[in-house]
Amino acid sequence: MELATLIANVQGMTVIAVALLIGMGALGTAIGFALLGGRFLDGAARQPELVPMLRINMFIVAGLLDAVTMIGVGIALFFTFANPFVGAVEAAFGG
Repeated sequence: MELATLIANVQGMTVIAVALLIGMGALGTAIGFALLGGRFLDGAARQPELVPMLRINMFIVAGLLDAVTMIGVGIALFFTFANPFVGAVEAAFGG
């Protein structure tokens, strides 16, 4: 195979991986927020006097959920703009 074709294949597969990384991260965060909100409302309905403490804990967990997604977006941006796999292909095939 020609080097340009190999690099194009690596870039194409990287685009698919980035799309899956961002998409699955968004899906996981959406499911996590749905579960978090439902459990918060259940807890608030059962013990209204604990709402301030539950709200603090809910915002802490919400921040952690967003942090995991942002880490995935950061990794996806790294693969998009500084793809290490293209350099490995060029080194392996003498580009």
